[in-house]
Amino acid sequence: MVFAGSLRANSVSCAKQLRSSHSRALHKTAPRLSQSLGTQIAARLASPRHFSTSLVTPARSSPLLSSPRWSGNNKPTSPASSEPENDTAGSSSQSVKLDGADDESPAGSSAQSSSPPSSSSGGDNGDGSDPPPPSPQPTPTPSSIAKQSVPEVYPQVLALPIARRPLFPGFYKAVVVRNPAVVAAIKEMMKRGQPYLGAFLLKDEHTDSDVITDINSVHPVGVFAQITSVFAANSGTGDDKEEGLTAVLYPHRRIKITELIKAGEHTSTAKVQEETQTVTPPPTPTEGDVANISQGPVQTSFLHKHAISIVQVDNLVTQPYNKDDQYIRAFMSEIVSVFKDIAQLNPLFRDQITNFSINQVASNVFDEPDKLADFAAAVSSGEVGELQDVLESLVVDDRLRKALLVLKKELINAQLQSKLSRDVDSKIAKRQREYYLMEQLKGIKKELGMESDGKDKLIEKFKERATSLKMPEGVRKVFDEELNKLMGLEPAASEANVTRNYLEWLTQIPWGQHTPENYSITHAQKVLDEDHYGLKDVKDRILEFLAVGKLRGTVQGKIICLVGPPGVGKTSIGKSIARALNRQFFRFSVGGLTDVAEIKGHRRTYVGALPGKIIQALKRVGTENPLVLIDEVDKIGRGINGDPASALLEMLDPEQNNGFLDHYMDVPVDLSRVLFVCTANNLDTIPAPLLDRMEVLEVSGYVSEEKCVIAEKYLGPQAKEASGLKNTDIVLEPSTVDVLIKYYCRESGVRNLKKHIDKIYRKAALKLILDLGETVFPEPFPATAASTPAPSSAADPQPKTVESQEPPANEPNKVASEESTRNESSDHKIVTTQERKPLQIPDDVHVRITPENLKDYVGPPVYHKDRMYVSPPPPGVSTGLGYLGNGSGAVMPVEATSMPGKGGLQLTGKLGEVIRESAQIGLSWVKAHAYELGITKTPEEQFLTDRDIHVHMPEGSIGKEGPSAGTAILSAFVSLFTKTKIHPDIAMTGEISLVGQVLPVGGLKEKILAAHRAGIKTILAPAANRADIEENVPESVKTGIRFVYVEDVREVLHEVFRGQDIVERWKDTLSL
Repeated sequence: MVFAGSLRANSVSCAKQLRSSHSRALHKTAPRLSQSLGTQIAARLASPRHFSTSLVTPARSSPLLSSPRWSGNNKPTSPASSEPENDTAGSSSQSVKLDGADDESPAGSSAQSSSPPSSSSGGDNGDGSDPPPPSPQPTPTPSSIAKQSVPEVYPQVLALPIARRPLFPGFYKAVVVRNPAVVAAIKEMMKRGQPYLGAFLLKDEHTDSDVITDINSVHPVGVFAQITSVFAANSGTGDDKEEGLTAVLYPHRRIKITELIKAGEHTSTAKVQEETQTVTPPPTPTEGDVANISQGPVQTSFLHKHAISIVQVDNLVTQPYNKDDQYIRAFMSEIVSVFKDIAQLNPLFRDQITNFSINQVASNVFDEPDKLADFAAAVSSGEVGELQDVLESLVVDDRLRKALLVLKKELINAQLQSKLSRDVDSKIAKRQREYYLMEQLKGIKKELGMESDGKDKLIEKFKERATSLKMPEGVRKVFDEELNKLMGLEPAASEANVTRNYLEWLTQIPWGQHTPENYSITHAQKVLDEDHYGLKDVKDRILEFLAVGKLRGTVQGKIICLVGPPGVGKTSIGKSIARALNRQFFRFSVGGLTDVAEIKGHRRTYVGALPGKIIQALKRVGTENPLVLIDEVDKIGRGINGDPASALLEMLDPEQNNGFLDHYMDVPVDLSRVLFVCTANNLDTIPAPLLDRMEVLEVSGYVSEEKCVIAEKYLGPQAKEASGLKNTDIVLEPSTVDVLIKYYCRESGVRNLKKHIDKIYRKAALKLILDLGETVFPEPFPATAASTPAPSSAADPQPKTVESQEPPANEPNKVASEESTRNESSDHKIVTTQERKPLQIPDDVHVRITPENLKDYVGPPVYHKDRMYVSPPPPGVSTGLGYLGNGSGAVMPVEATSMPGKGGLQLTGKLGEVIRESAQIGLSWVKAHAYELGITKTPEEQFLTDRDIHVHMPEGSIGKEGPSAGTAILSAFVSLFTKTKIHPDIAMTGEISLVGQVLPVGGLKEKILAAHRAGIKTILAPAANRADIEENVPESVKTGIRFVYVEDVREVLHEVFRGQDIVERWKDTLSL
C-alpha cells in the first residue's frame, strides 16, 4: 500500500539520508560482491552479456527499519543506540502515515519520543512487567545503513495465505491484501515496528483469501517473511476509502504451522501478483513512503483484536550437509549448466541471475547449495505442487534434486518456445522472400511483354466471351458498365470480387445459343416407344408439340404437368421427351423447398449470393432451349423466407417468362424457349394459380397386360444384366410374371414390380454360386492375403496398401491377447485401380422360374384372395369398388346388420367423414321409401325406432374415404331390410344424392381393373362416367364384364335384385 499523504519535512530528510548512506554502502561493498556466488554463476554461464552493477538493495539488509526487534528471550535494543547520528533523522517522526491525505494530522502532532514506552500499549504485556533493560548497540557510521536484526524466535505470527505459488527465503514478492481486517493489522504492525508474518500456500489453486479458516486449507510449511514496504493497491479519491494494500514481502526462513490459534473471517478476497519472486525489492513508490518505525517491545497480543488468522509456528532448519559431497556438487553443477542453457534462450533469466549475483555474499557457488536450490525454484514457473515440495524439503540433496526437476521442465518449455519462434520466423521470412521474388518476376515479365497483369487477362476473357454471345441490348449495356467498373477497381478490393463473380455468371448464360431441335415425328415415336410402353395420352401430346414446331419452324416453351401415382414413370418420361426432341435435360426437385431465393436467386449484396435454380440450369446445359424437369411440384413448402410456389408463377407463365427477372442477375432472361415438365402425385396440394398455368396430363398407371409387357421388355433384361446373368439361360416365364403382378404387386406403378424382379434374379445368382461351388467361380486372389501383398512381376508396380479399418469381431465372450490385437492393428489392405472382370457362367446352367417355385424367390403371396364372398353372401352384404392411395383399385364388400336398440347408426372399418355421410344419406333414403320398398305395410308406419344399424367395411386397418360407396351402402340396407341376397358377381360404384340420383366418381380404370382381377361379371357405374370408361379403359380389361350405367338408385336396385320376388312388387310401388 502506498503511504498516503505527504510526510513531514523531517521524515523526508531522513529518507534522503538513508538513501545516500545506502548508496555509499553499496559502493564500498562492491569489491567484495565481485567475487560472490552469483558472479561465479555468471562466469560459468560464459554469457556475452555483462551483468550490470545497478544499485540494488542487498537481500540481507532492510532500509525500512532503523533498529532491530527482539522476541522471546532476546533483549530489546536501546533507543539511543538505534538512532542515526544525523540530528534531522533522529528527530524525525517515528510513526508511519498509512491513511489517506485527508487523515493527516497537523504538523508535530504525530511526533513521538524515540524512547520505547515503559509498558505495552493497549495491554500487550499481559503480566504488566517491564521489558528487559536495553543493551548497548554500535552506532552506525554515516557511510553505512544500520543492519536490521531479524528475530530468531517468533512463535506467534499473523498467517497470510498465498495463492498460486509459494514464497522462498531470500527472494522478494509483492502481495495484494483486500481484507480490511488484515490491512488494519498490517498497518498496526508497521507502526509498532513488528513487520513480520507467516506466508503459507493455499492447497486449492482456485481459492484466494486473506485469512485461514481451516488449518487444512493451507500447506503446513511456509516462510517467515518481513514486510519491507507497503503502498496502496487501488486508492480512492475524495472521501472514498482505500480498497487494498500491496505489501512487498522478504522471506527469511522456513516455518511450520503447529496450531491455528485464531481463525480469520472472510470479508473479501485477496489477490497475489502472479509474477515470480525476484531477488531485488520493488522500488519505493515515493520519497514520503520511507518512515521510521517506532520502537516497542516484542508482543503480538495486539493482533487478537483484529479479525485475522494467528498461528503458532516452529522454525524449520535445513539438515546438516557436506558441501563437498559429490552428489551435492554434481547436482549444483547440473543446475548451473541448466541455468546456462536457459539464460541463452530466455533474457529474463539473465536479468534474474545478474540480480542474484549482486545480492549474494557467498564467496563460492558451491558454498550455499540450499540457496542455489531456492533460487532455481523461485525463478521457475513450474507446477505448484513441485515448488511446494522444494520448499518443504529440508535435506539439501533432495531439495537440489527437486529444484533440478523444476528447472529441467523450464528448460524444455524455453526450448519449445524458441523452436516455435524460429519456425514462425522462418516461415515469415520464406513467404516474404517468395513474395518479393514473385513481384520482381511479375515486373520483369511485364516489362518484357511476356505476361500481362492478372486483371487485364480477366477483362480480356470477359470480352472474348461476350463477343461469342448474342446478348440483348439491355444486357449488353449492363455488361459494359460492370466491365468498366472492374477496370477501375483494385483486384484486392471486396467490390472487385463481387463484380467479377457477376460478370462470370453474366457471360456464362447462353444468350442466343440453342441446340437444333429434331421435329421428326417418326424419330420421336421410336424413342418414346423404346423407353415406355403404353402412356398413349402423353405420347400423343408430345407428337402434337413436334408437329406444331415442324410447321412453324419454332416452338414456344410449354408447361406440362404429369400427374399420377408413384412408380408409373413420370420422371423417366421427361428424359425420353428430351431425347426425342434432341434437347438438353436438367432436373431439380422442389419437394420441401421453403426459400424463394432458390427460385429467384439472392441479392448480390449478400455474402455467397447465387442465382436461382433456373439460371444455374441454363449455365449447366449451355443452351436456352433445354427441357427442365421440376419434380415433386405438389410437395413444395412454405417457410419464413417466402412462398416458393408463388415465385414459380412468373417462371411457369408463358406470358411472363420471356422476361424472367432473377434477383442476382437483375437483367431479364428469356425462358420462353424452355420446355418445362412438372411431376406430381396429387393435384389437390398444388396452388390453384400455379395449376392454372400448367397443362395437366394424367398418368393413371398400368393394367396387368401392360405390366407384363413392361416386365418382359424392360424390367427383366435390366435386372438380369444388373445381377451378372446377362448371357445365362435363366427364364422368367410370363405366367410367373402374371402371378407376381396379381398376388405380389398390385400397385398402379411398376416400381414394386421392379424390386421383386430384381430380387428374383439376385436369388438366382446366389443359388448358382451355392450349387456350383467356389471351384467353378474361384476368387482371383485369396481373401486372406489382404495384409500380405502378393508378389508382383517386374513390370507391375508394387501394390499400394492402406491401413486397415476393419472393425473387430462382435463375439460375446471374446478374449483377445495383446499380440493378436497388435497384429490386427498393424494390418494393411491392398488397394488397386484395376477393375475386376465378370466371371463366365457355364453354358450347361439352365434355370426356369415358374409359378410353382416363385415362392422360393420372393416368399409367400402378399394378397391371398381378390374378394371375400365367392358364394352368395347373407342378406345385408353388397360389393363395392374402391380406389386405394397407392394408385390401385380394390373390391370392397359392405356389410350391414341390425340389432335391438333405439334407431342409431354405427359405422366401423376406419371410414372417413365423406363415406360416413354417404351411409347417412343411404339410410335416410331407405327410411323415406320404406313403404315403396315393401319394408313397411303403410306409409305412416314407424321404421327402425327400436333397432340399431351397424355398417362395417372389412380390412379395418386400411383407411377408406370418398363418396363412391354410396350405391353399395344403399343396396346393403335394402338387402338387409328386405331379407334378399345380392349376387357376389355384381359390383357397383357411384355417389348418391338424398333424392336418389347417382353421381359420377373417379378412379374407374383402377376399380375396373380390380373387378376384372376378382372375376366380377357385372359392374354398375354412373351414366356420367360412360365416356370415360369407353375411352380410357383398355378393351382387354373390359372383356368379360357387363357394364350397366345408371342415373338413379331405383335402376340400381332393379338391376341388383333382378330375378328376385321383391322386384315384381316394385313394378307397382318403385317404378323406374
